[in-house]
Amino acid sequence: MSATLKIRVGRVIAGSVHALLDRLEDQVPEAMMEQSIREADSVIDDVRHELGVVSANRHLSQQQHAHLNSQHAKLASQIDAALTGGRDDLVRAAVARQLDIEAQLPVLETTLGEYTRQEGELQGYVAALLAKKREMQEALSDFRKSRAAAAASASPAAGAAGSAEHRIQNVTSAFDRIFERQTGLSGTARGNGLQQAAQLKELDELVRDNKIAERIAQLKANKA
Repeated sequence: MSATLKIRVGRVIAGSVHALLDRLEDQVPEAMMEQSIREADSVIDDVRHELGVVSANRHLSQQQHAHLNSQHAKLASQIDAALTGGRDDLVRAAVARQLDIEAQLPVLETTLGEYTRQEGELQGYVAALLAKKREMQEALSDFRKSRAAAAASASPAAGAAGSAEHRIQNVTSAFDRIFERQTGLSGTARGNGLQQAAQLKELDELVRDNKIAERIAQLKANKA
C-alpha cells in the first residue's frame, strides 16, 4: 500500500485532534463529523480498490505457480519416456527446461507470499476503517440527540442564565463523547482499529502456516 494511503488510513483511525478542536471552536461540530465520515468512506473505497488489485495479482501468481509446477511434473514423465527410448537429446532439452522452471519458482513464491501479506494487511485496514466509521456515525447520532434534547428542554419561563448553563452542560457532554470517539484519547479506545488490523493479519498468517504444515505432512506421507 502506498505511503500516502497509509497516512490517510492512519488519519481516519486516529482522528485529528487539532482539526476537531478548530471545528468545535467554529461551532460546526456536526459538519466536521459529517466530513470525517465522508473522508472515511473515501479512504475505504481506495483501500478496497487496492485490495482488489492485490487479490487479482495474487490469483495470477498462483495460476502461474501452478502452471510451472504442472509443467515441471509433465517434463519429469517425458524425461522417463525419453530415457527409455534412448533419446538423450530430448532428455537434455527437458532437463534444461526443468532447471529454468526451478529457477523461476522461488522468485514466484516470494512474490506470491508478498501479495498474500499485502492482502491480509489491506483486509485488516478495511475492517478497522469500517469499525471507525461506525464509531463516527454513533458519535454524530449522539450529538444530534443531545442537540435535540437541549432544544426540547429549553423553557421560555426559565431564566436566561439557567437556560444558558443547561445548554452549555449538554454541549460539553456531547463534546466529551465526540472527542473520545474521534481522537481515542480516552485510553482503551485509541488504537483498537489498528490493533484489530494487526490481529486479522496475524490470523491470516496463522491460516497460511497451517496450510503449509498440512502440505508438508501430505508430501511426507506420499513419500513414505
